[in-house]
Amino acid sequence: MEIYSKLTHKQTGILLISILVVALCGIAYELIISTVSSYLLGNSVYQFSLTIGFFMFSMGVGSYLSKLLGNNLIQNFITIEIIISLVGGVCSLLLLMSFPLVRALYDTVMFSLIFFIGALVGMEIPILSGILSYKQSTRDSIANVLSLDYLGALIGSVAFPLILLPQLGLLRSSFAIGLINILTALVNIYFFKKYLNSPRLLTAISVAVLIMLTVFTVYGTRISSYAEKHLYFDQIIYKKQTPYQRIVVTQSNVNKEHRLYIDGHIQFSSRDEYRYHESLVHPLLSVPGKKESVLVLGGGDGLAVREVLKYDDVKLIHLVDIDPEMTKIGKRLYLLSKLNEHSLDNEKLTMFNQDAFTFINKAGILYDRVIIDMPDPHNEAINKLYSKEFYTMIRKRMSPNGILVSQSSSPFFTHKTFWSIEKTLNAVFEDTLSYHVTVPSFGIWGFNMARMNAEIPTNFKFDVKTKFMNEPTMQAAMIFGKDTQKVEVPVNTIMEPKLYQLYLEDLKI
Repeated sequence: MEIYSKLTHKQTGILLISILVVALCGIAYELIISTVSSYLLGNSVYQFSLTIGFFMFSMGVGSYLSKLLGNNLIQNFITIEIIISLVGGVCSLLLLMSFPLVRALYDTVMFSLIFFIGALVGMEIPILSGILSYKQSTRDSIANVLSLDYLGALIGSVAFPLILLPQLGLLRSSFAIGLINILTALVNIYFFKKYLNSPRLLTAISVAVLIMLTVFTVYGTRISSYAEKHLYFDQIIYKKQTPYQRIVVTQSNVNKEHRLYIDGHIQFSSRDEYRYHESLVHPLLSVPGKKESVLVLGGGDGLAVREVLKYDDVKLIHLVDIDPEMTKIGKRLYLLSKLNEHSLDNEKLTMFNQDAFTFINKAGILYDRVIIDMPDPHNEAINKLYSKEFYTMIRKRMSPNGILVSQSSSPFFTHKTFWSIEKTLNAVFEDTLSYHVTVPSFGIWGFNMARMNAEIPTNFKFDVKTKFMNEPTMQAAMIFGKDTQKVEVPVNTIMEPKLYQLYLEDLKI
């Protein structure tokens, strides 16, 4: 269409900016779908790889199908922008609403969204390149389109984790990106209305989509609450998307039980958390020897620190939790501060909102006891905190007769995972001791202790007040049944993250 050769410099500039916006929104939709799937299903490497790969394939399909569209390229582009703004804008809402139903339905919705959005984005680039080729040489048009496409992808990929996700959350991020798409459509309608067959109809549709997405964005918190309540049995009383994780606190209307979830994984229930935290802390601190300095890695809820503070000979506690929001609610959210008995305000405690891996790799004081209270290795980032390299770094920060304990997932539900943690510890320390207890909210749950220059005693005496842990309980905890016996598993390292793969395998059984 030679008519496009008469485009003004301003119109050409609008098209070039549109290319950047198309790429920005496209990469943002990829990241939103991948993040929602990682949040709901775990295995982030799988989810991101699958989404990106299938999205790129869909873009290729869309690029090919663009040849079948009519010759009114600008109208085609604006129509596609309107459709993308509508579908992409509600993609996270559709995923969250389909998840509680049937897994097959969620997969269908996810793949359909990836393919549909990817194909539409793939159509836009050839269309815009085709329009610009009437104004400049094919070589220049392709160079301009690709350079702006890559720049837009960069802006979108940086803006998502740094601005969109922490500030807006997943739902409102998709609404906001949809708004960018529909505003781009409206701008193009205004500047190219003489090229359109029905500018008034396109304007009316665009305004309707704009109003819908604006309302969704304004009321995003309420919509998010409605969608998210289907993921949990109880009422959500606190939720926060941080740069590191999704924190949700729920309350049961029946017995006022409170639960903490991180990225959809339960961390504790107020009804039985004492079983877990007493089992984590007291066997370690009951071992005779020096325990003036204690390091707690994770445990930003303050519940492990509460148990540590029962020992008067503990003089110093360092708590390392990467997320300042977690330690903030541990101090300020009333139900948590009441549950942890205001442990995070104790003068013996110093908190560090740092990555545990980075913290432990620095020079510093030596610790007599180390408590690892990290989430299960359900993603690659956490996997490194159960690695041989990490344990080696911890050993260098322990006093000569220091002792360590790590929560180690379930020896029943994640059988290989539990024993891989034990074997990895045993590759670094001289002696290890495995034990497990029953925590109703989790089921059978396991722990591993490790010591540097001496054996860990197998007789325990508890001199502090407890609700669950005592000498007979601990003796029974060290006995494993036939279905939880030690099995042959690999050592977990950063370069060969076997634990993460074992964890996924265990959950499929």
